[in-house]
Amino acid sequence: MKIPEWKRWLSYLFEIHIESAPSELNPHLYVSLKNGRLQLSTANAVYSYEDLYDNFTKTFAKFRKDFEIGNQVLVLGFGLGSVPLIMERMFEKTFQFTGIELDESVIYLANKYALENIESSIQLVTANAFAYVFQPAQKYDVVVMDVFLDDVIPDDFETTDYLEALKSLLKPEGILLYNRLALSEEDVTKTTTFFENEFKAVFENGHYLDVEGNWMLMNNAKPIA
Repeated sequence: MKIPEWKRWLSYLFEIHIESAPSELNPHLYVSLKNGRLQLSTANAVYSYEDLYDNFTKTFAKFRKDFEIGNQVLVLGFGLGSVPLIMERMFEKTFQFTGIELDESVIYLANKYALENIESSIQLVTANAFAYVFQPAQKYDVVVMDVFLDDVIPDDFETTDYLEALKSLLKPEGILLYNRLALSEEDVTKTTTFFENEFKAVFENGHYLDVEGNWMLMNNAKPIA
């Protein structure tokens, strides 16, 4: 859906509400325009923010210039497609994305406002991202884990079984990016405990990037400078 330019300009002065699409999973789901970008939010969290979804923008900015990133990308928790948009712009190429999103309201909003701005091929699947990774599937060059319910990662997505399933989806040189909150002292404590006790038990060369308010957990540090 085309957003009028005058609204984009006004959004640099104040946030403009565009549409609410509450669902059982996300009772306060809405799209707004802020700083010229479409933002998908819930009561306590931002799910997408175009190229200003800084946790991923800052992560990909740290990738080495000579690192050849593959084309097959799985995005668990698609939102409005910030990850595909950022990857296209930062790596200056197109990809083949598979997006997994449970909330049909999010998929409705993505189709209405976001997909037309992404050049890459996208297969958008309505599915539970937990169950999906246990199904026989192709291997991916990049797996992005960005699943939240509001500002909480459901417990199932922190289990060893789930991490092992993510590992099984990666190609030999594949990259896992697991987005975690690190905004408050409590967030940092929980994320540190998860990283040290669960994540590194599965990914022994695990690494993390502190991207100011989030930690991006990675299966290894090879892609970054």
